Amino acid sequence: MTSVTTHCPYCSLQCGMRLTGRRSLEVSAWEEFEVNEGKLCRKGWSAAGLHGSRERLTTPLLRDRATGEFRAVGWDEALDLVAARIGALQAVHGSDAVAVFGGGGLTNEKAYQLGKFARAVLRTSQIDYNGRWCMSSAASAGTRALGLDRGLPFPLADVERTDVLVLVGSNLAETMPPAARHLDRLRERGGRVVVIDPRRTPTAERADLFVQPVPGTDLALALGVLHVLVASGAVDADYLASRTTGFAGVRDSVAAWWPERVERVTGVGADQVRELAALLASRVRAGGPGDPGERARVMVLTARGAEQHSTGSDTVLAWINVALALGQCGREYAGYGCLTGQGNGQGGREHGQKADQLPGYRSITDPAARAHVAGVWGVDPESLPGKGRSAYELLMALGTEDGPKAMLVHGSNIVLSAPNAAVVAERLAALDLLVVADIVLSETAALADVVLPVTQWAEESGTMTNLEGRVILRQRAVTPPAGVRTDLEVLAGLAARLGSPVELATDPEEVFTELRAASAGGPADYSGITWQRIRDEQGVFWPCPDGPTPHPGTPRMFLERFGHPDGLARFHVVEHRGPAEVPDEDYPVHLTTGRVLAQYQSGAQTRRIRDLPDTGPFVELHPLLAMRLGTCDGEPVEVTTRRGTMVAPARVSEAIRPDTVFVPFHWAGVNRLTNDALDPASRMPEFKACAARVAVAPAVLPSGVEPVEVPA
Repeated sequence: MTSVTTHCPYCSLQCGMRLTGRRSLEVSAWEEFEVNEGKLCRKGWSAAGLHGSRERLTTPLLRDRATGEFRAVGWDEALDLVAARIGALQAVHGSDAVAVFGGGGLTNEKAYQLGKFARAVLRTSQIDYNGRWCMSSAASAGTRALGLDRGLPFPLADVERTDVLVLVGSNLAETMPPAARHLDRLRERGGRVVVIDPRRTPTAERADLFVQPVPGTDLALALGVLHVLVASGAVDADYLASRTTGFAGVRDSVAAWWPERVERVTGVGADQVRELAALLASRVRAGGPGDPGERARVMVLTARGAEQHSTGSDTVLAWINVALALGQCGREYAGYGCLTGQGNGQGGREHGQKADQLPGYRSITDPAARAHVAGVWGVDPESLPGKGRSAYELLMALGTEDGPKAMLVHGSNIVLSAPNAAVVAERLAALDLLVVADIVLSETAALADVVLPVTQWAEESGTMTNLEGRVILRQRAVTPPAGVRTDLEVLAGLAARLGSPVELATDPEEVFTELRAASAGGPADYSGITWQRIRDEQGVFWPCPDGPTPHPGTPRMFLERFGHPDGLARFHVVEHRGPAEVPDEDYPVHLTTGRVLAQYQSGAQTRRIRDLPDTGPFVELHPLLAMRLGTCDGEPVEVTTRRGTMVAPARVSEAIRPDTVFVPFHWAGVNRLTNDALDPASRMPEFKACAARVAVAPAVLPSGVEPVEVPA
């Protein structure tokens, strides 16, 4: 029997838990870990359910091109074939003929090694990851406005100490249930919670003020709120002068966004726009007569509902403008933050698997950054490739004349998670070689030429960086099944066969030591963090530079200065453009997507755990829309966009706007419908808004049964 403290395999909370067992694993509470205090959601409690699953892959699979069927092969045969095919393709088409696609659930060590493998072994620029579809818009906006991107620049528990919390596009109660206790505690001490969402979610039920805009109009709402704040004299002039730059242009740009105009665009009543602005500008803790009190501490947190749009970066900038105008960013228990989604969405992009970044959150176009990382790797800086294609653009280039001819996928189920997914499947099919490393035969692995079985959570150790910027350690609890290798071993095996000029370590702690050196001096500096410190301190917040005395880490950022060279935050003028595709006569309603409590991401893991209810997809629609269609709860309805059609049972609910339908994305179907329009700054696809048509699904008759005509 073994018992270890570790962390949940799912979302970015990275809740602490204990694992006990040998042949079977049991999850129990780790109450001392402060992020979740022993609390877990149903996904966390059942996380060990995939251990020992009959669907677990334990041997490499090779597709027989004659029959199209997989056959089991040994590791040497599989890796020899992959290396030979890569070498042949690069010899004919150049280094960029091979692409690498990573995942936001990979450990920091895997993300780092994947980037090193791509750039130092393959020498390809064609690497990106599914985190591009998670919080890239918030990352882009945070970097531009505050000078540095760390999802939450403060510990999550600070939520309890603010006065007004604004959640924009977040269903925290279902996506991160243990974090919802902070909302309850905030309200118990007299704070207020605002939820902005097209759906009245379980999170909205916890709100003091619920605002329900049309999908894709959060930016216009922010412009209207700032208009009211400026008009009422609620901006913090002293703060603007001492800690920011660029406010004058933003002030002028919001002059035309009076509340009545906002109402016409967003569907949010003008009075509610004023109510929200008044709440943000309120005073608290007055000392007595004549004392107006201090400004309320305001915290604005955005999530995918606001960010997964072709205007996602500008939407986040608009809400940062609101927080800056009120003097909140860099104030204790206040400011702006992003609720990262994937388990290692933060660390995954800091250390090299993103198309434009090198380890330590360095820019790949910065000569000094290239020289530093090349020095750690022992290669010539000139040998490192430049910036590659973003995730969706990379997928669209696969198999084209000037695009990659082969791709290696680690930790991502692209066929379900990409927008306009039917076209993505076509691009994957056009490849000469598709290699997928996974723990089960996911929908993407089922299309591969070679499938490599790799270790899962609980079978390996490695660090993750949670939504707070806290670097934590997942510890190995059990021995992996015979025949399974770690991703680090897979990459090292391929590198050796490809004649790599650099050595790739297979011990994760050794890889982390190298990562520390590569990140030293960068924006995301991990050089002062060790595995032992993480064990002793329940995680360490970056930046944490190395030095003669241990650095304490940085739980709270921006208290004295922002990340720009002059220490000032930047206002940015942004304009509302709306979704790339708006409803019309042929497609009269909005389609939006999201998560449900019992499932996670593409469901490759959670749909295989018996203790989690697998309801399948559904179409949530308002009773008024259901009445117009002539359908009712549970009846099949057909949702169509310009990209495809899906059928799923109706779920009639007053929680959704009458002009909007919602479909969860954990099952095949809805991402064949979503729009692939990209944000120009972050390259985030527009998952959260497109035009759709809904109808009663045509009757499906058994095979061989002819329809019967009924006389009029």
